[in-house]
Amino acid sequence: MEYLAHLQTVNRHRALVRRYCLRLGLVWQGLTHDLSKYAPQEFLRGAKYYQGFRSPNDEERRRTGMSLAWLHHKGRNRHHFEYWIDYQVNETGKVSFSGGKMPKKYVAEMLCDRLAACRVYQGERYTDASPWEYYQKSKDHIMIHPETSALLDRWLALVRDYGEALALAHIRLELKDPSY
Repeated sequence: MEYLAHLQTVNRHRALVRRYCLRLGLVWQGLTHDLSKYAPQEFLRGAKYYQGFRSPNDEERRRTGMSLAWLHHKGRNRHHFEYWIDYQVNETGKVSFSGGKMPKKYVAEMLCDRLAACRVYQGERYTDASPWEYYQKSKDHIMIHPETSALLDRWLALVRDYGEALALAHIRLELKDPSY
């Protein structure tokens, strides 16, 4: 098991997210981001399935058909759109699932998470377009609220088009605006 390598990856990711969150004025979110990754349910599986170039949750899912680490993680971290997925049963008994609209501060933390994850896993290949490109590959088949998706997409495009510094300065101002 890759205990030390996984710990270093988690620590590097959290440090980057913390830095981004602080730039957005999200102090508490930056300090507490992804603390569940140190819980045995997540950490031990992360070390077992560690690869260094992508999330160990993907490898756990590939090998076992599901990721118990991910199920633990997404249920405790509001910056993941999956945290906001719920179901409804209509009058005929049919079940449907939908993604709830996320509060703006958690969309901002999700942005920080995506920037940091792309930086960590892509290394020197990272560009300001990387997080936007990664999101484009998944946004049409994930269960995310349309307004949440549009906001994240717009913010990722700001990073892509203007760079992290200018985009984060603009987003920090947007976070103070109560409309959304």
